[in-house]
Amino acid sequence: MVAFCDRVIRYSFYSLFFFVPLFFTSNTSELFELNKMWLTWGLTTIIAASWIIKMIVQRKISIQRTPLDIPILLFLLSQAISTIISLDSRVSFWGYYSRFNGGLLSFISYTILYYAFVSNDMEKHLKKVFYATLSSLLIVALWGLPSHFGYDPTCLIFRGTLDTSCWTEGFKPTVRIFSSLGQPAWMTAYLAALLPIVVGIWVGICEKINGPFSIQKLKNWKVLSLLVFIIVLYFDLLFANTRGGFLAFWAANGIFWLSLFFLKVFPVKKLVTYLVVVNFFFFFANFLIGTPVGQLNKLTMRSFQSPSKPATTQSPSTPTPTPVAQPETPIQTGITDSADIRVLVWKGAVDIWKSQPLFGSGAETFAYAYYQHRPATHNMTSEWDYLYNKAHNEYLNYLATTGAVGLLTHLSILGVFIYLWIRYLLSMRGIKEKHNNLSDLLLACALPAGFVSIIISNFFGFSVVIMNIFLYFFPLWFFMLTNKIRYDKTLSLSFQAVGKYVSINPYQWTGIIGIFFIAICLLYQLVMFWQADVAYALGYNYDRAQSYQNAYTYLAKAVQMRSAEPVFKDEFALNLATLATAFVQNNDASTGAQLAEQAITLTKDVTEKHPNNVVFWKTRVRVYYLLAQVDNKYYQDALNSILSAQKLAPTDAKISYNVGVLYGQNGIFDKGITELTHTITLKPNYRDAYFARALFYKELAARSGGVDKTNFEQKAKDDLNYIIKNINPNDADTLKALSG
Repeated sequence: MVAFCDRVIRYSFYSLFFFVPLFFTSNTSELFELNKMWLTWGLTTIIAASWIIKMIVQRKISIQRTPLDIPILLFLLSQAISTIISLDSRVSFWGYYSRFNGGLLSFISYTILYYAFVSNDMEKHLKKVFYATLSSLLIVALWGLPSHFGYDPTCLIFRGTLDTSCWTEGFKPTVRIFSSLGQPAWMTAYLAALLPIVVGIWVGICEKINGPFSIQKLKNWKVLSLLVFIIVLYFDLLFANTRGGFLAFWAANGIFWLSLFFLKVFPVKKLVTYLVVVNFFFFFANFLIGTPVGQLNKLTMRSFQSPSKPATTQSPSTPTPTPVAQPETPIQTGITDSADIRVLVWKGAVDIWKSQPLFGSGAETFAYAYYQHRPATHNMTSEWDYLYNKAHNEYLNYLATTGAVGLLTHLSILGVFIYLWIRYLLSMRGIKEKHNNLSDLLLACALPAGFVSIIISNFFGFSVVIMNIFLYFFPLWFFMLTNKIRYDKTLSLSFQAVGKYVSINPYQWTGIIGIFFIAICLLYQLVMFWQADVAYALGYNYDRAQSYQNAYTYLAKAVQMRSAEPVFKDEFALNLATLATAFVQNNDASTGAQLAEQAITLTKDVTEKHPNNVVFWKTRVRVYYLLAQVDNKYYQDALNSILSAQKLAPTDAKISYNVGVLYGQNGIFDKGITELTHTITLKPNYRDAYFARALFYKELAARSGGVDKTNFEQKAKDDLNYIIKNINPNDADTLKALSG
């Protein structure tokens, strides 16, 4: 039984490091991260159950101590406290829907995996773990490479065509590849972390061949194939075209070689030879392709070609739902540089922290907390109506959502490991007899370098599932390679006399069967949740395709399968309201009334249970606004809902605009004009706000006489003329209104 549990644990870890970077599907509401987190939860359940069953059979509770115990447990405690006092405890526990990484449950999983690995003799299988990790890396690299040239294997799976037609305009692998990771920044973070390990292995293989490095060594198939592998990885990194990941790699690359120089592992001449060979290809690739850092491209082939407009990198964000009144999108003067937008988001993150300095707004609640502290100047960017669910800086994200305690405990994990790594370097310098196991030593230099790359990548973005796994396991692998794990120090409690064998008794069998069924139930719930998400994804897509009756079937199924998930209910409420309106307009008032009642019940339930989620309030507004198309009494409910949303997002120009529109829909034109004027102060180039205010002035002019009528007509004309002169001289509706 113990051997069987060990085998299950071992192969589950192989699967974790091999499949998580590769796992994605088009069936779910989010293709990449959702599926990677689901797989991680499933494997964690299997590993934890096997570990517990093994301890039951051995009649011994045993958890191996490591040098990072205190920082890891303090960090986990900070996440738990932040979840309890969160703006939305459900979000903090599960994580932001569609990503989930970063919620309390994900960190519980990473902690379980960390201790299960070190407590179950995985050290002697470390080589196979590296094989699994690097085999996955090879597939990721080869999968992503052809997409740069317009041949994406993903599209071949999704649509049966080897091209890039399966991606929208926001995802252009010919501009920035992302392979199976899902986003270019995540791709570069993954590559930057693992490249030093591959380089270290290559140096180790070269050293196994006697004699100094020469062209002759390249005839060895292992040396040549690994060098080609390194070059492919670096080309992928350049094709992903992300500044943060590019800088992270070069920092890691520098740290790796400096560590080898410091330790004096090789004679200087030999080490310089290895350094020059590898980095020659890196610099040559930079020359051929260019880099994501524009200042470095002055002496590349790109600089000798005719100048062209560079592609602008935008921050990964999630668009907000369609606005209530569904106006035309305001004309933008250009795409705001992502760095400028990040400064605004970072300022909002700091303001969130200032409001709740100790434990923050709650783990993974940035999307809702940011609305409350969003700088008004964000309205003047090209991403003014995007929803930001992350601070795009991992450390500011921790600061905002888990406060100073969360950030400091996270930094303690990073700091303690870096301190222990530096101590190791100092203790090993120049002592030749300590360098006997060269392969382990090279990896012991590569792992901290990769760890530093993760730290840097997270500064420019945020972590994803596989990178958080590496954040836990790179230090652990380092400790194992450098013999820093004291196996005589365990948290253990034995229920069996030493040296005495006892067969499994009925009580143990009861525990084993109980754990087995608990694991099966948890896995079943995960599968059901995953299938509910598949149904939700279909319903959501049918809604966007305006096939509302088809959407109804799938959304009803999703809510039935996972009734506790508010995201499903939120979309279903909107679908029901749309169908209710359609039935009433088609003279089926009875069915329309039933659907309307269901929609109202659902949207009220969601907003009452999650009162701080502005996205749900926006949906509630849309539900009432749709129903108001067939019954004017719902305009007041829509107005009340949008006012509640405005309290949660006081600087959101779109919400302010919709408040003004709904005041007008309720016949309160003076308040509508006041609110639209406020909207214009939030966003001076908001075409729709000027146009709506002009219509309201015209309405007041029609109801007035004398001087008031003339004043209102002039104000309406001034707003329309402003649109023509300052926003869009060819605006057809505005020109028509002026001539009318």
